[in-house]
Amino acid sequence: MNPHHSVAHAARPLNHQDYKTLSLAALGGALEFYDFVIFVFFAVVIGNLFFPPEMPDWLRQFQTFGIFAAGYLARPLGGIIMAHFGDLLGRKRMFTLSIVLMALPTLLMGLLPTYASLGIAAPLLLLALRILQGAAIGGEVPGAWVFVSEHVPQRHIGYACGTLTAGLTAGILLGSLIATAINTSYSAMEIADWAWRIPFILGGGFGLMAMYLRRWLEETPVFAEMQANKALAEEMPLKTVLRDHKPAVVVSMLLTWLLSAAIVVVILMTPTYLQKQFAIDAATSLKANSLAIVALTFGCVLAGAIIDRIGSGITFIVGSLLLGLASYSFYHQLDSSISSSALYGWYALTGLTVGIVGAVPYVMVHAFPPVVRFTGLSFSYNLSYAIFGGLTPMLVTLWMKADPLAPSHYVSSLCALGVLVGIYLLLVERRQPTLATSTG
Repeated sequence: MNPHHSVAHAARPLNHQDYKTLSLAALGGALEFYDFVIFVFFAVVIGNLFFPPEMPDWLRQFQTFGIFAAGYLARPLGGIIMAHFGDLLGRKRMFTLSIVLMALPTLLMGLLPTYASLGIAAPLLLLALRILQGAAIGGEVPGAWVFVSEHVPQRHIGYACGTLTAGLTAGILLGSLIATAINTSYSAMEIADWAWRIPFILGGGFGLMAMYLRRWLEETPVFAEMQANKALAEEMPLKTVLRDHKPAVVVSMLLTWLLSAAIVVVILMTPTYLQKQFAIDAATSLKANSLAIVALTFGCVLAGAIIDRIGSGITFIVGSLLLGLASYSFYHQLDSSISSSALYGWYALTGLTVGIVGAVPYVMVHAFPPVVRFTGLSFSYNLSYAIFGGLTPMLVTLWMKADPLAPSHYVSSLCALGVLVGIYLLLVERRQPTLATSTG
């Protein structure tokens, strides 16, 4: 590709092909993320079916969430292996492989015999399938960000990554809606008997459909050009990342910590928190949560579009401050007498500000050069998510014993970190306009 052509590509508007790529990638991401999270919505039923009936209830729940957490711990390994081949063999191949790795275990979970018929083999098989799911999502999320960012013009990378992140959050919403539909349509006995299998079998079907749709995607122009010029990584990509791109890894891991805190605490943990801490009924708290996820989906696209225009420094300084203010106000408004409309309004507003997570991939994509981009992004994101995404629920739960407002204080602390990272990014941008060469 000659330099004039590159400049023209960077400056052109989004075309029909870009929108097609974005839609297919976001839809695939949503369906795959649905497969990853649906487990958590049926954790209680799964715990009862896959562990011995004589086991104490707390231990059963602890082990069930342990199996759920195993998916997070498997992310770095799956992500690093898939990114390694993604940097050497092509983005598209890994993008398709991650969907198969997710769809098949989800389908098999829905068909798995329970403890009553298999004994101890049942939870062990469930654990093995969950580890495969974790490996798949570890490759999917960074792979999708790299894929769309290398397809669209330079000045629309934020919008593309924000749209894709919105797709992932829509997967959580889909999981929540299907779980609600199953719980409304069937009795507790029917769910325990057979209806719990429906969302997993559906998820397997969704995944295979997404795999079929991804046949229409093309390899990214950036990878195709590197392949044509024989400019692919000459040594193991991870070795290059750890030796030459340490600042980029640190910035990416810190921003992923902010992202995981906002998603895990504000979106995933808060419905249970509302029920247990303030005796708000399940239906109301889940409705409020669904509204927050819808607002978050818009927020991701908005943050992505803004970062394209004003750069990453200002976006993260202002975005982190807004998230800090909104979440602090939301948690401090809560008490058992809060009206439904006030709860819906505050939670939706906070969900919108969580949208700052949609701007995170923009920084990570720019932080690493194309030749090791997939590996650099995948290693930083997955390692950080495994540590912080996995430990956050336990840390916040323990903290709440001493401080009922622990969720608010944890998110606020991370927002302060987000402001500091924003200041660092601003200084980097002032020193050198292209983030790619400076933080890389």
